[in-house]
Amino acid sequence: MNILDTIVAEKVKEVAAAKERISSWELEKTELFGRKTLSLKQFLLDPDRTGIIAEFKRKSPSKGMFNAGLRAADITKVYADNGASGLSILTDEPFFGGNKEDLTSARFNEVPILRKDFMIDEYQVVEAKAIGADVILLIASCLSPQRVKEMAAFAHSFGLEVLLEIHDDTELKHICDEVDMVGVNNRDLKTFTVDVQRSIELSNLIPAGKVKISESGISDVNTIHQLTDYGYKGFLIGESFMKQPDPAIAFSEFAKKLKEAR
Repeated sequence: MNILDTIVAEKVKEVAAAKERISSWELEKTELFGRKTLSLKQFLLDPDRTGIIAEFKRKSPSKGMFNAGLRAADITKVYADNGASGLSILTDEPFFGGNKEDLTSARFNEVPILRKDFMIDEYQVVEAKAIGADVILLIASCLSPQRVKEMAAFAHSFGLEVLLEIHDDTELKHICDEVDMVGVNNRDLKTFTVDVQRSIELSNLIPAGKVKISESGISDVNTIHQLTDYGYKGFLIGESFMKQPDPAIAFSEFAKKLKEAR
């Protein structure tokens, strides 16, 4: 099996265990479940913001551990205070070192939060709302086009927005009315190789009505300007910041350079 297959197989077991611990009905009774969500789509289209979805993650399957001891609340506060249009927080534990508490701890920030995980079941959508997320990620490589439609519609019923992630032109068929944004992952989830050219190649194939987001492999301001020329409004960046000694400082300096270059 490739890396993605291994992750999904583990996720099936993880979700089954979670259902045994707490039911969807119980999740719907939690405090955060009733909060009004924020729109990532609107934040990305706000010209006064950076367009950056700043990610908090502790490790990756290909690079290992980054900054295990950092607190999500501390780092995301700097991200938000310095113009992040959104926050992305990894909640997968076995492969990315994340947890649901990281997301909940960052909920005080008044910017939209994407739950970054491998979503395969409606239960995870309910869970995302209960822990304070505003947006869920649906990965085309993990789901059929029909499952994307079903899960996206289910997410909308709770006021959550949906970011669909694709990697190549074979996954364009997953794009449907029910998804709010389309992200192009420049990292191949099967091999973990990265190529920003992927976003450029797919830019004109994404329907005009969808907000376009480029994900992974972005480490300099010039790349953002280049991608903006191809219609991208959002730029998901995590590893470039998280691998630095102080991700908060790395982000604030990057945001400053981006503002100065505009």
